[in-house]
Amino acid sequence: MGMHEYSEATDELAQSVFEYALDRIRMEPPIDTPVAADRLGEAVGMTITEEGLGGAAALAIFADHLAPACLSVDHPRYFAWVPCAPTDAAVLFDLVVGASAMSATWWFDGAGAIYAENQALRWIADLAGMPETAGGCFVSGGTMGNLSALVAARDKAVRRRGGTHKRPGRWAVVASEDAHSSVSSAARVMDVDVLLAPTGPDRRLRGDAVAEAVATRPEGTEVFAVVATSGTTNLGVVDALDEVASVAAANSLWFHVDGAYGAAGLAAGSIRHLFNGIEHCDSLIVDPHKWLFAPYDCAALLYRDPDDARRAHTQEAGYLESINERGEWNPSDYAHHLSRRPRGLPFWFSLTVHGTRSYSEAVEQTLAVTRAGAALIEAAPHLDLIMEPTLSILAFRRTGWTLEQYASWSDSLLTEGSALVVPTSVDGAPALRFCMVNPRTTVEDLEVVLDTLA
Repeated sequence: MGMHEYSEATDELAQSVFEYALDRIRMEPPIDTPVAADRLGEAVGMTITEEGLGGAAALAIFADHLAPACLSVDHPRYFAWVPCAPTDAAVLFDLVVGASAMSATWWFDGAGAIYAENQALRWIADLAGMPETAGGCFVSGGTMGNLSALVAARDKAVRRRGGTHKRPGRWAVVASEDAHSSVSSAARVMDVDVLLAPTGPDRRLRGDAVAEAVATRPEGTEVFAVVATSGTTNLGVVDALDEVASVAAANSLWFHVDGAYGAAGLAAGSIRHLFNGIEHCDSLIVDPHKWLFAPYDCAALLYRDPDDARRAHTQEAGYLESINERGEWNPSDYAHHLSRRPRGLPFWFSLTVHGTRSYSEAVEQTLAVTRAGAALIEAAPHLDLIMEPTLSILAFRRTGWTLEQYASWSDSLLTEGSALVVPTSVDGAPALRFCMVNPRTTVEDLEVVLDTLA
């Protein structure tokens, strides 16, 4: 039997895979620990062979050795970086997407999938107050989203100047000191400069700092975009979006909002006011795989005027002419990619199953736990809360501890399988940080971890 022919062995493998997936969904997720390459080599050896190992053996290798060497990002005490807590509905539908052999590159080959994805994008656009004409696509993550948005922004600036032959000496983007690293990464890829604007005492990027950065730009440099952050990754700070939007408009600059982590807070009525001004953005990114309960990898990229993105990103080639001539909604036209899977479908399915109210309630739940956690920290004499939480991030210090002590404590929690918390740096000094995007995280979970710091 060939690889692509359905057989009794395939049927048995399918049952085993489904059973494994269901067991994983039913179980309490483990923390597990990373494993060194040499230890994996000893335990697993070479898995790619000329004859093949067969389905049962390959699945056993994954289940017994490879999966336990990966940390479960949906554990309720996974507090490092920005976790991922997909709903069961989203996880299950990811299996369907994989089994359906879909491409969602063009409307021609993925109309149904793209239609559904666009409804999920529309929900996010409506939360942000973007116009009915807004649209975009799903990309792999915030890094790709920021790059794609800034490429569209520069392309519009080039067109406004009359073409590539009228470029300035240097193009530049204004961003906060606390902007995500992907902004500077995108700038390096694009060969443009980043003009860093300082934040104020409240750690927010404000309009006067942006105006100053634009006014004092180096000679021969032209600013084409301003990047504001709606939820910095380290502390969860939302920039003064209304002020930044006003300065961007006054200077005819593209206004991009990086909401990869924090803009999911738009779904929570208790903090919606923090995002005032986001409705003026020219582009916005939000990662459902962070705080909107979708599996990796899923980032929503939205444009106020999708035609700006289409002009920047549509690829031209002989074999693509028949697609481009159709004028349909092709996700390939809205980001720096071509071939793509319908990565937004698990998010769409979960939204459709549970309804948007459930999403709002889940985000509010994480916010309530965060506020309770802040109270616990403030009540502990040996802990210092760095700032009142804006979103769902708690940053604090253990009085008198060095970076080495933080690291040793972090390693011990991971070794015990109790929690994952990694040290960070705030204002040049080591600190601890909890990021909570999992509605299954409870105040008791926080207490378990905080008690170990006594």
